[in-house]
Amino acid sequence: VSAPGLDSQKKTSCFSSIKIFLVSECALMLAQGTVGAYLVSVLTTLERRFNLQSADVGVIASSFEIGNLAFILFVSYFGARAHRPRLIGCGGIVMALGALLSALPEFLTHQYRYEVGEVWHVEESRDVCSNNSRTEARDLGAVCGNRTNTNMMYLLLIGAQVLLGIGATPVQPLGVSYIDDHVRRKDSSLYIGILFSTLVFGPACGFILGSLCTKFYVDAVFIDTSMLEITPDDPRWIGAWWGGFLLCGALLFFSALFMFGFPQSLPEHDTDPGGKSERAMLPDGLASDYEHGKPSNGSVQGHEPGTSLSCCQQLRVIPKVTKHLLSNPVFTCIILAACMEIAVVAGFAAFLGKYLEQQFNLTTSSANQLLGMTAIPCACMGIFLGGLLVKKLSLSALGAVRMAMLVNLVSTGCYVSFLFLGCDTGPVAGVTIAYGNEKLQTGQRPEAACIQNCNCYTASVSPVCGSNGITYLSACFAGCTLAVSSVSSSSPQNLTGCSCILADSVNMTAIPGKCPSPGCQEAFLIFLCVICACSMIGAMAQTPSVIILIRTVSPELKSYALGVLFLLLRLLGFIPPPLIFGAGIDSTCLFWSTVCGDQGACMLYDNVAYRHLYVSIAIVLKSVAFLLYTTTWWCLRKNYKKYIKNHEGYLTPTELFPSNLTLDNLGRDISQTPANRTKFIYNLEDHEWCENMESVL
Repeated sequence: VSAPGLDSQKKTSCFSSIKIFLVSECALMLAQGTVGAYLVSVLTTLERRFNLQSADVGVIASSFEIGNLAFILFVSYFGARAHRPRLIGCGGIVMALGALLSALPEFLTHQYRYEVGEVWHVEESRDVCSNNSRTEARDLGAVCGNRTNTNMMYLLLIGAQVLLGIGATPVQPLGVSYIDDHVRRKDSSLYIGILFSTLVFGPACGFILGSLCTKFYVDAVFIDTSMLEITPDDPRWIGAWWGGFLLCGALLFFSALFMFGFPQSLPEHDTDPGGKSERAMLPDGLASDYEHGKPSNGSVQGHEPGTSLSCCQQLRVIPKVTKHLLSNPVFTCIILAACMEIAVVAGFAAFLGKYLEQQFNLTTSSANQLLGMTAIPCACMGIFLGGLLVKKLSLSALGAVRMAMLVNLVSTGCYVSFLFLGCDTGPVAGVTIAYGNEKLQTGQRPEAACIQNCNCYTASVSPVCGSNGITYLSACFAGCTLAVSSVSSSSPQNLTGCSCILADSVNMTAIPGKCPSPGCQEAFLIFLCVICACSMIGAMAQTPSVIILIRTVSPELKSYALGVLFLLLRLLGFIPPPLIFGAGIDSTCLFWSTVCGDQGACMLYDNVAYRHLYVSIAIVLKSVAFLLYTTTWWCLRKNYKKYIKNHEGYLTPTELFPSNLTLDNLGRDISQTPANRTKFIYNLEDHEWCENMESVL
């Protein structure tokens, strides 16, 4: 076969198009976003299944970032010269393995029991008041032995998330750099916006998947679910949290397979003809190292990992390159600002489902479904709009930073409104209001007169709402002696004969669940509208930030710069926030369960303190991000002034920003001028807005 024939065959291959690569990368990032959000959607289920605290599940959520953090710099640096699509595919397969391992604890531990964490187990009805309902105690050693097994499952969940993080390492930095290397610069923001929109759309799928899976009983494959006497609305219900991990594992595996079909670099006709003339605003000490053009495979020159250097020599180059990158104040400030923005997402969003459950008395399934159908799609739309605005308005670096500052201010205002949108804990007997003459203590039997003939314990609670509008920790603590099943299986049980419920009517009854707070439904509807607007507006800053970052570094260091970005995002934006938010949430707990003498999961929160602390942490992080955006703007503005002063008479403002200036002709027209490094980052200014450089300042 002739060489022209081979070239023709290569051109017609579906794997020789950057658009096909974009679709494949989007599919893999969709799967990655789905499995990440699915974990968040089942965090409260994991709390109850394995009796964990919020800080414990925060560790699980952060474990993904720990695995990613360990390899991100090495993969980004050496991946620049490697076969990037194949490396991305290998990462996808590792993620698939991590997802499958995440489901494994359910098959290695004991089956769930309604009153998990207690020595006693109610098979016949709810935890009603009975003189002998607790006398047939189970083997305490066996129960605590199960607790030890539970601790092992907790460690297995952490290990699976670490594996997921390791697999995700090459997906974003190498995928973004591969796309940016093979599209025109003016289209880069649109492509990257589509890519990150897909990543955010993944959580929508994850939350919806979590909503569906938690409607099935956790041990549905082991028992006859028709014999169950509880429904998904029952506080004791545990959903099939493990099912989504199996589905996500399969999706990750098949998405990763497509990556192995793409070449190391696409044919020249698909790449940006002006790409080789790219120059970046770098510190003077580093600029001289990058005098040559960009090779087609995107590998690093000057400090590239070349074949003439040993592995140890290449590793010694990494700190030098990193130091040069971080010495660029624009690069550093925009990364730190992105870290603060991501910290809000990682911390606030990780516990948002739990927040909806506690503040507005929603079930886990309902909370996940609402998040998946409202807030997440709005964030997806915001990221896409952010990239589209950068392209349509031809924003410069200054324009992009101003845009980020504006959306940050508006979204921060939305978070401030959350301080006033929520529901109170309400009266809870023995916790927030007097219960007899005493306060309940965790693990101790109260001596209230109305339950003196009951054998109630506080190791685990299932709240009920009395006809007097007061919430009781369980039917037993309400003094209820009988649970009457409704005609409809979907309706809750009615609890009667509740001696502790003092009401004007003779009918002293209770129903499962906490009592609703006045005006709570209206507050929830307002909250839902505001969180949608906040998600869309706040997400609009993501694409401009990434565009600024990749335009302020040498094109040869694009992959590594993105690796530094994702390293710091993991180190500062993803790992600490879930731990901080989780510890803060735990500090607002009013009543803890006990498991074999140890403190278990929180049973009841102070909703007002929960809301104020939870939202205030997010507001502080958003405020720090605004200060960093402001610093970035100041640095860019200062460089503008310095450029004008140093190049008076060399290029006038009109010559620097001619009315017909485009991304395509900029590189060709000024590729040999010394001013190119600084001009490149400001070449996207909106010329209809300003006619000369002074108007930008």
